[in-house]
Amino acid sequence: MIDRLREFIPYYRRNLKLAMPVMLTQLGAALVGLFDSVMVGHYSTTALAAVSFSNAIFFTVMVFAMGILMGITPLVGIEVGKMANGLHCEQRISSLLQNGMWLTLLLCLVMGVMLGGCIPFLESFGQDPSVVKEARPYYILIVLSLIPFLFFTLQKQFLEGLGNTTVAMVLTILVNGLNILLNWVLVFGHCGFPAMGATGAGIATLISRLLLPVCFTLVILLKKEWRRYLSLFSFKQNSLTELKQLFTIGWPIGLQTFLETITFTLSFIIIGWLSKEALAAQQIANQIADLTFMLALGIGSATTIRVSIQLGKGDIYALGMAARASVHLVLLMNTIGAMLMISCRHLIPYLFTNDPAVAELASTLILFAGLLQYADGMQCVGAAMLRGITDVKRPMTHTFIAYILVAFPIGLFCTFPLRMGATGMWVGFIFGLALAAVLFHLRFHKKYKELQEKFAHLQNM
Repeated sequence: MIDRLREFIPYYRRNLKLAMPVMLTQLGAALVGLFDSVMVGHYSTTALAAVSFSNAIFFTVMVFAMGILMGITPLVGIEVGKMANGLHCEQRISSLLQNGMWLTLLLCLVMGVMLGGCIPFLESFGQDPSVVKEARPYYILIVLSLIPFLFFTLQKQFLEGLGNTTVAMVLTILVNGLNILLNWVLVFGHCGFPAMGATGAGIATLISRLLLPVCFTLVILLKKEWRRYLSLFSFKQNSLTELKQLFTIGWPIGLQTFLETITFTLSFIIIGWLSKEALAAQQIANQIADLTFMLALGIGSATTIRVSIQLGKGDIYALGMAARASVHLVLLMNTIGAMLMISCRHLIPYLFTNDPAVAELASTLILFAGLLQYADGMQCVGAAMLRGITDVKRPMTHTFIAYILVAFPIGLFCTFPLRMGATGMWVGFIFGLALAAVLFHLRFHKKYKELQEKFAHLQNM
C-alpha cells in the first residue's frame, strides 16, 4: 500500500503544479461572484435576487460557448506531447489558435443575439416584478461583457493546452481584485459615486472583463515562445477543416456544460416562483457550492492537460496514473469542502444577508450543497479525463440522461408534490450528479482499456 502511494506522489505533484494556478484562477472568479453577492445582498434582498436571476440566464448560454472553446485545450495538448517526442508541431499549434479566434468571433455573434434577445422578455420568466426591474440594467451590462470574456476564455484554454496555467491565475487575481474594489465603490456609492446596487455590480463586471483579454494579449506578445505562434499566422492558415475540427471537439463539451447549467438555471427560475427570499437563499447556497466546484474544476483542467499530453507522447501508463491521481485529489478536497459547509452552514448565510428568513433557508440549502460534494467532484474530474482523450460525444449523452432525465424530474417531484420547497431541487441535483459521475468513470475505464490495447498492438508491429 505504501509503495503504491509512493508511486502516485510524482503524479500528485505534476497534477497539482498545473492544477493550483487553475484552482486559484477559478476560485478567484468564484470569489468575485461571492463578493458581488455579499455586497449586493447587504444592499437589498431584491438586488441579490436580481443578480441571481440575471446570472442564471447569462451563464446558461455563456457556458455553452465556453465549453466549445475548451475543445482547443486537448488538441493543443496532444501536439505539445508530440513535440516532446521530437516532432515539429509549431505551425499546427499556431493554426489551432488562429482558427480558434475565428470560432470565438462566430460564438460572440451567435451568443450575443441569443442573450440580447432575452432583454425584452425578462418579465416572462415569472419573477417578482421588483426583481426584474432591478435585474434589467445589470443583465444588459453583463451581456455587453460577452465578447471580452469569450476571447479571454480562448486565450486561457490555449495556454492551458501549452501547459501554462499561471498567467491566467495572475491576471484573474489582479483584475478580480479591481472588480471587488469597484463593487464597493459603485454598489454602495463611495468616493463620490451614487449608490447603484445591482447596476453598480454590473458596471464593475464589465470593466473587469474588458481588461482581461487586453492584459492576456500583452503577456503573449511579451513572451517570445508564445509570440512565435502569433507570428506564424497567415491567410493560408484560415481553414474551414480546422474550424470544423475545433467545433466537432468543442460542441459536445459545450452542450454537456449547457445541460448541466440549464438544470441549475431552471432550478433558480422555479425557486424564484416560490418567493424572492427563496431565490436569494438559493443564490447564497449556490455561491458557496461554486467555491468547492471551482477547486474540482481546477483539478479537472489539469487532468485534461496531463492526459492529452501523455496521449500525444503515447505513454498510456502515465495517462492512467495522472487520471487516477486527480481522482484522489478531488476526493480529498471535496471531503474538506463538505465538512466546512456542513459545520458552518448556520454562520455562512449572515455573510450575505441580514434577512433572518433568507438566512434560515440558506443554511438548509448549504447542508444539501455539502452532501452534493462527492458526486459533483467526481463527475467533474470524470468529464475532464474523457476530454483529455477527446472522447466527448458519449459523455454528452450521459449528461443528458443524468441531468435532464433524472436530476430535473426528481427535483420537481420533491419540490412540489412532496412539498420540500427549494430543498427539493437539491435532492434532484444529488441523484443526477451521482449518476453522471458513475457513467463518466465507467466510460473512461472502457476507453482506457481500448487505448492500452491499441498502443500495445502498435508496439508489437
